[in-house]
Amino acid sequence: MPDTHENQPQPIALPVDRPDPLGLPAAFQQLRTHLPVAPMAFPDGPPGWLVTRYDDVRAGLADPRLSSRRPHLNSHVRASLITPQEMAALRPLDLLTSDPPEHTRLRRLVNGQFTAHRMNQLAPRIQAIVDDHLDALAAGPRPADLISTVALPVPALVISELLGVPFTDRDLYQRLTRELLSLDRTREQLLSAKTELKSYLLGLIHAKRTAPSDDLLSGLVKAQTDGTPLTDDEIAALAQLILIAGHETTTNAFALAVLHLLRAPGLWQALHHRPHLVDGVVAETLRHATALQFGLLRVAREPLSIAGQPIQAGDRVVLHLPAANRDPAHFTDPDRMDPHRANAVKHLSFGHGPHRCIGDHLARIELRTLLTSLLRRFPDLRLAAAPDEIRTHDHRVVYGIAELPIDFTPWQPGPEGERTLGRT
Repeated sequence: MPDTHENQPQPIALPVDRPDPLGLPAAFQQLRTHLPVAPMAFPDGPPGWLVTRYDDVRAGLADPRLSSRRPHLNSHVRASLITPQEMAALRPLDLLTSDPPEHTRLRRLVNGQFTAHRMNQLAPRIQAIVDDHLDALAAGPRPADLISTVALPVPALVISELLGVPFTDRDLYQRLTRELLSLDRTREQLLSAKTELKSYLLGLIHAKRTAPSDDLLSGLVKAQTDGTPLTDDEIAALAQLILIAGHETTTNAFALAVLHLLRAPGLWQALHHRPHLVDGVVAETLRHATALQFGLLRVAREPLSIAGQPIQAGDRVVLHLPAANRDPAHFTDPDRMDPHRANAVKHLSFGHGPHRCIGDHLARIELRTLLTSLLRRFPDLRLAAAPDEIRTHDHRVVYGIAELPIDFTPWQPGPEGERTLGRT
């Protein structure tokens, strides 16, 4: 049989160098045009494929021939430091790393706890949490870091309450999240973080079995499929995924949206007078500033073809969501953030097909509430640092901003209790 890898261009490393915090590596423009399924060099193992066009990525996300089962979530951006046996012991299959029928069973059980009705019921509580943190921001010192004061604690508190994880433990689970999402940690650091987080979650699960309450962890403890409940290890893996994804992605999407709006002269003030555009800003931010900055890894279960390129069984395939979300064939002038963009909701940041993000509805509620409230309370919000001084998470799986210095004119009570901008 002929070698289908012959006469291929030399495999390239995954492009990662960004020209600015809101841009993508320039190489993706060339790849989408001239080599949409490019041979890609991996840090370990044989080369695979990098897919960058919207239509191909979307089709790949729903293609059952591309398996989500793989021992190392980040093997396309760093060498594998943990063996498959260690990974299986520390984190069994979850929604990200399973195929049917395992994925179908897990998804059905989690769907029962993550309904749109339940998410909508959370809206008043989310508003209260946002208001509390904006009150503290208004009363606190200026300039302030929007990440530590609002962007990180609000989603963390929401997901803590929803999942049933004590918010008082946030320093612990946020520290472990940083360890697990960082790409510059040693093998010992990763193993330690994975072991500590699993042990912590198993302790919570044991407590829920003894004294259940109205939260997702208690619901997962009680959930069954055909009379078979989830194991503690399965619940811990699902809880880890929900806990990390539930605050990291929303935190960074919100911060990137604010940076977008504050970098463009007059855009924040214009949006303050047109709050009906917030939903468009949320969708466009998710498209333009995709949080999963390195894409999703799949493994071919059988031979197939992507955009005419033969893929062999066992080949690794990276479906690059940020590149797909900037495809000019699908989004006109894709590098410009446009709150009026009609098809921004077609972005792939929540995935597509059976693995579509289960928390997408909750994320949109949180982002809408955060942005609407911040615009209403701080109409003259502004950056307190030059845009090129904003530090980003370049070496983490989830892209975002490390610190976002902002300033504003504090509110002062006006006549008859009205709130007006005070001058200090």
